[in-house]
Parts: sequence; structure tokens; C-alpha cells
Amino acid sequence: MSRSKWKGFNVSKNLIKLKSNFLTITDRSSCISNYYLGKLVKIYNGKEFKILNITRDKIGYKFGEFSFTRKMYEKKKKKKSVKKK
Repeated sequence: MSRSKWKGFNVSKNLIKLKSNFLTITDRSSCISNYYLGKLVKIYNGKEFKILNITRDKIGYKFGEFSFTRKMYEKKKKKKSVKKK
């Protein structure tokens, strides 16, 4: 179920901290608003911080959609063994 439009964006202001040139964000469920446009943001994925440049296309999405918490699993192909007779 989505958030009602009359409530506006869900932005947690107390989890935003200014460190050097980047904004550090640990709340992945908050939405990206116009305030972040053109800024570099560090998003915490549970292990490390991922750097993200906010563009106009990303406004309205959540921060968690751009920093994945799991690695993509790639199935390895088996080598065909050649039997000698």
C-alpha cells in the first residue's frame, strides 16, 4: 500500500548528517526530494556507504532503491568433460 499523496514525501530529517562534501543518509525508506537535487549523497546499505549523484529523474523514489544490500548471484557454467576411450 502506498503513502497518501496529501501527506507528501516521507523524509526523515534527523538521520541526515553533513560530513565533508557528502550528505550521509542511513534511512533508506525516506524519499528523495528537491532539496537533494544536484548533490552527492552517501547511502548506507548495511555494510558500506554507496555514493549517489541525485538527478531530476530520481526525485520521488526512495533512497533504498539505488543502494542494493545483496550481491547479484551469477550462475557459473560447468565445463564439459571429455571422456577418453
